[in-house]
Amino acid sequence: MFDAIILAGGAARRLQGADKPALQIGGLSLLERALDAVAGAAHTVVVGPTRTSARSVTWRREEPVGGGPVAALAAGIGAVGEDVVVVLAADQPDIAPAVPVLLAALTGSGDVACLVDPDGRVNYLAAAWRTSALRVALTARGDPNGVPLRALIAGTDMIPVRDPDGWGRDCDTWDDVADARRRAGSERPEGEIR
Repeated sequence: MFDAIILAGGAARRLQGADKPALQIGGLSLLERALDAVAGAAHTVVVGPTRTSARSVTWRREEPVGGGPVAALAAGIGAVGEDVVVVLAADQPDIAPAVPVLLAALTGSGDVACLVDPDGRVNYLAAAWRTSALRVALTARGDPNGVPLRALIAGTDMIPVRDPDGWGRDCDTWDDVADARRRAGSERPEGEIR
C-alpha cells in the first residue's frame, strides 16, 4: 500500500498563468491523468486550489500560497499515513508507467526513488518516498517556503530510476503541451485560451 501527494499549484508563468492542471491532454485534464497514475493509492492528497474531481482526494494548500514544492509537500505530508508516499507533479501527462517502477525500486533499502532522465537530471517530482524519510527531510529544512527540492533530497539515500521513455516529461510551455497532445493523439480543446 502507498499514499500519494500530487502537487497542483504553481503560477504557470511560462504558460502565461494558464490553469495548468486543468489543461486537457488526450481527453483528460493533467490533474486527472496524475490522479489516474496513482489510482492504487490508499489515500491521495492534492496540494493546490480545490477543484472538481471524479476521485476522492484530500485538498491542501501550501503556506504561503506560492511557497514552492517543498512548502506544498509540507502541507500534504500530514494527511498521509502509509509507509510509502508517491510524490508527483500534476503536469506530467505520461507518468503512469513510472509509478509501479518507482514503487518497486523502493522495496529494498533507500529513502527515496526518483526518475532520472537520459541526461542525468533528477526529477524530484516523480518519486516514491519512505514517508518517515520525507517527514525527517521536511523537518530538517525548517521553514519550507522557497526551499529547493534538491535540498530536500540532500542527505537522503536516493535510488535513481532510469527514465528512458520520458515518463517524467512535464508541460511547462505551450510547446510541451502541444507535444503531449501529439503523443496522446489529441488537439487543443475548443475554447482553450493560449
